Amino acid sequence: MARPVWSGALSLGLVTVPVELYPAVADHTIHFHQFERGTSDRIRNRRVNERTGDEVTQDEIVKGYDLGGGDHVLVEPDELDEIAPERSRRIDIEQFVELDEIDPWFFDKTYWLKPAKEDFAKAYGLLLRAMDRSEKAGVAKFVLRGKEYLAAVRAGEDVMVLNTLHFVADLRKPKDVMGKLPELPKPRPKELDMALALVDEMTAPWKPEDYRDEYSKRVEELIKAKEAGKEIAHEEEPEPSADVVDLFEALSRSVKNRKSGGKQPKKKAAKKPGPSGLSELSKADLEKLAREQGVKGRSKMTRAELEKALKAS
Repeated sequence: MARPVWSGALSLGLVTVPVELYPAVADHTIHFHQFERGTSDRIRNRRVNERTGDEVTQDEIVKGYDLGGGDHVLVEPDELDEIAPERSRRIDIEQFVELDEIDPWFFDKTYWLKPAKEDFAKAYGLLLRAMDRSEKAGVAKFVLRGKEYLAAVRAGEDVMVLNTLHFVADLRKPKDVMGKLPELPKPRPKELDMALALVDEMTAPWKPEDYRDEYSKRVEELIKAKEAGKEIAHEEEPEPSADVVDLFEALSRSVKNRKSGGKQPKKKAAKKPGPSGLSELSKADLEKLAREQGVKGRSKMTRAELEKALKAS
């Protein structure tokens, strides 16, 4: 069983319940060490004096705030400890809000809250059911590992959930990150209707178990294959599909494809144009026709060579 990352008390008015905080999310990221290519020598990060090149121990390091122009304000770790938030052992709920009022933009990490002892199960259960019935979340602040967090406490399935939230000052607006956004043209009514039809057609119940981390799975397979000394085969990239210029046509085809269960309609065999019709086609169309006819080396041919190869095929 996992160990709690924090223990203290959940406080609501005059009701106080000792609780423990547990991570609700496990990190399954595959981590690698660094090696020098062609050797078995590990590459390690060390704290080194930039001027002398000598390694420096942790207790010899102080922090410096960059003032610009090469000037820094030096601060001792003890000085930071003195002004750090008190190692609070309380999660004080300051108010309740409708859960859907909190934009997903604010959510950070998820934790479980459980009563520290069975003696407090009654008070814990009462608060849990009150949150569940009201469908509201309690807004609180608490200190974890020397840092102050904003949090939302809400009811989960038979357990309280604590989500740490970003402070407003931490959030970046789109215009601050990307600059000026392009002007968005107003869609034509039929295009919007077709887009809505596609959204409706693709709407299904949320089943998170249907989604897997495919990349991590492939990394694991790569590691196992290399460990066993197998040759690694790479899949060839599929040919890119032709661009569809008409947005309405693209949406219409998407809706029809969803209704047919994802089966692509069979394409009719392209009629081979006569010799006189080849001269009327663009080079891109000639290359496309050559691909359909199975002409080899088409990408390196001139227009005249393409027409000649198509006439001969």
